[in-house]
Amino acid sequence: MDSSIKTIKSLSEEDRPREKMIRKGKEALSKTELLAILLGSGTKKMNAIELAQNLLASTKNSVNDLAKLSLKELQQFSGIGPAKAVSISAALELGRRRKIESANEIPTVKDSETAYQILEPHLSDLRKEEFWILHLNQKNKVIHKQRLSTGGITGTVVDIRLILKEAIMMEATGILVAHNHPSGNLKPSNQDIKLTKKLKEAVDVMDIRLLDHIIITQSSYTSLKDSGYF
Repeated sequence: MDSSIKTIKSLSEEDRPREKMIRKGKEALSKTELLAILLGSGTKKMNAIELAQNLLASTKNSVNDLAKLSLKELQQFSGIGPAKAVSISAALELGRRRKIESANEIPTVKDSETAYQILEPHLSDLRKEEFWILHLNQKNKVIHKQRLSTGGITGTVVDIRLILKEAIMMEATGILVAHNHPSGNLKPSNQDIKLTKKLKEAVDVMDIRLLDHIIITQSSYTSLKDSGYF
């Protein structure tokens, strides 16, 4: 091995990710160090920390963007074979499922923020648009979550009649709808606004409350209700 290449073992014990976690706890580690632990080893040309740095640099240090990469895409990076790609993908999927389990523990929709907490694990990391609905009882407790439709990168088709049908079948007294913008744009489109107003009119006729329509991106959300669109 080239003596100029710095391996993990050649680092001081204080700088080794595993030892640092044992000594200081997981919170003390950077994203790069945590990813380096998952990788386990580097290549002949770079150690695990440098390999982790390269991976994160490709996603502008975004773990959310890293989670979107398929096994095939991960293996496009030098030093990432099937085993390392599977380890990374599995760890990030566990993180996603943990968020979903936490979201399931939220019993009621108190405001747009709690709605975002419930739906963010399902929508924030997607490459295509999806439209979801929360069915609520009289006390705004979530009785059912449902993905209503899946579209492309720029939009998804939503049938208001289907929304009403599902709400009636679930015996919901209120609903909250949401969709994601993979582009990261938080501004509602004219189509989003038009759909929301039509949906509000439709549910009012059926004596069902429309609590909100929220747009979710990787890092934030917009509430059409809070923004005064209905």
